Amino acid sequence: MKVDVFTPEDHVGDVIGDLNRRRGMIRSQEAGVTAVRIKADVPLSEMFGYIGDLRTMTSGRGQFSMEFSHYLPCPKNVAEEVIKEVQERNAKK
Repeated sequence: MKVDVFTPEDHVGDVIGDLNRRRGMIRSQEAGVTAVRIKADVPLSEMFGYIGDLRTMTSGRGQFSMEFSHYLPCPKNVAEEVIKEVQERNAKK
């Protein structure tokens, strides 16, 4: 997903750290008059619940939007975890 985040300057480090934790790739930062715009590519699976986390990090002042960008192969470690979960689920049936 192509993600645009608007955050006050004093929360930029927290927001970037959180996007990195979500396997995001930061593309750019643009300082504005009242906030900083951070552009990143982040897997959709990592974005569920992001609005709550962003609002918590920024005391309710952060905003974001996202739109589909492109597909990429799933990293091997993530694929192995998904396969393991599906196999365990199927074994219980």
